[in-house]
Amino acid sequence: MKAAEVHNLKDDELVAKLIDAKEEAFNLRFRHATGELENTARLGQAKRDVARLVTVARERGIDVEKETRRI
Repeated sequence: MKAAEVHNLKDDELVAKLIDAKEEAFNLRFRHATGELENTARLGQAKRDVARLVTVARERGIDVEKETRRI
């Protein structure tokens, strides 16, 4: 996901993408630990996606912990 795409998202879409990205990163780490993951480069991409989403959310003043805990 590119930074321009993230900046164009609405606040509720941003939080939803962040939740999905965190879930994907967890699943990739789990698959890597069990030896099922073939594309290990995706781990780094997922981490960067989460970081990019969190950065934009904090710039907008969204309480990331509160919003992601709600679901």
